[in-house]
Amino acid sequence: MTSVTSSSTPTISPSRAWMLCVLLFFATALSFLDRQVLSVLAPEITAEFGMSNTVYARVVFAFVLSYTVMFALGGRLMDALGTRVGLALSVGVWSVASAAHSLVTGPWSLGAARFFLGVGEGACFPAATKGAVEWMPTERRAFGVGLANGGSAFGAVLAPPLCAWWAGAFGWRAAFAATAGLGLLWLVGWHLAFLGEKSPRRKPASHHVSFSGLLGRPEVRRLLLARFCFDPVFYFYMFWIPKYLSEERGLSITEIGALTWIPFLVLGLTNVAAGRVSDLLVARGWPVRRSRLTLMLFAALLTPASWLAALAGTAALAIALMSVLMFAHGIWIANFITLIGDTVAPEETGTAVGLTGTSGGVAGMLSSLVVGPVADHFSFTPVFLASALLYPAAWLVLVARRGQRFELHPEDIHENTTP
Repeated sequence: MTSVTSSSTPTISPSRAWMLCVLLFFATALSFLDRQVLSVLAPEITAEFGMSNTVYARVVFAFVLSYTVMFALGGRLMDALGTRVGLALSVGVWSVASAAHSLVTGPWSLGAARFFLGVGEGACFPAATKGAVEWMPTERRAFGVGLANGGSAFGAVLAPPLCAWWAGAFGWRAAFAATAGLGLLWLVGWHLAFLGEKSPRRKPASHHVSFSGLLGRPEVRRLLLARFCFDPVFYFYMFWIPKYLSEERGLSITEIGALTWIPFLVLGLTNVAAGRVSDLLVARGWPVRRSRLTLMLFAALLTPASWLAALAGTAALAIALMSVLMFAHGIWIANFITLIGDTVAPEETGTAVGLTGTSGGVAGMLSSLVVGPVADHFSFTPVFLASALLYPAAWLVLVARRGQRFELHPEDIHENTTP
């Protein structure tokens, strides 16, 4: 395997690095808040526009399609522009798209607004991961990545109660307009955070970053295939749980708003804590890869709780079992994303994260077209059953070597580098 070398020395002061990671947290929170507005208000919006689950699935498909494409292209854009400029562009685009939701008149215009929301949001997580990897030292990397990406869960926590209340008071269109305003406020904060900081000192990469170069590495292909396996579960939880609770559990939007934040709160807390645990294992002498994969195996063994959620006798018990799945996902995704940063050089991180996101997005896109018809003709139970099996399958993909040693650690990437 060809060794990749790149400096791992953070380019900004520790205090500013933490401040920027907090802003990355709020960016990913805003990203999930914006996309979850439709999910929470789907029962009301689909009823107003006369949309079946199959039509709603096509609207979801529009978002996932653009999001999937822009995950890869946006990751490449972040590597080209840098996190400072690239993320500002991303948030600006998706805030305008969020505002456009307040003007839709039916499924077609709703689908168009979702498409452009995906265009903007596709680059968010490659940017957040890239920023955390570049700005945090190796011994704090997993925690920094977990913090930056952990905002997504808190955005999903805020979405159900906040959107249900706001829509009840001002109408569902106002909920989309409000999230667009939050995006503009974040842009102001992002600009202020860099005051006094010189333009990023971008060191020339030691090698050209290309899709083909990354895809030519077996360890990167395993990461892509693993994400293809497990991402459909999270897409299902993101876009379909309120519909499930409405149709099969008989809950109102107010009741949905009062319950669905709980699994995402569990996810957010676990996401941040899991990164810290992983760092502690590394500090105690565990090999980097072993620490990530051990925690991911523990998470995978918890995910069959998702199937039990469909069989639960009450909505409250179903939510509790969904929270177990989200607990497992928080451990899993914090270590999976960090594993990407461990595997490639910092200048490749945005592109690599983007490629894995695209792989997962393709799977989520295909699964969204299946979930709607399955729910219309049968129920959501088969989907919950499938979700119980995919994380263990993804873990097996990651540990399958086929004669190729996958032992690339941060020290392998950064050793013997001239300051």
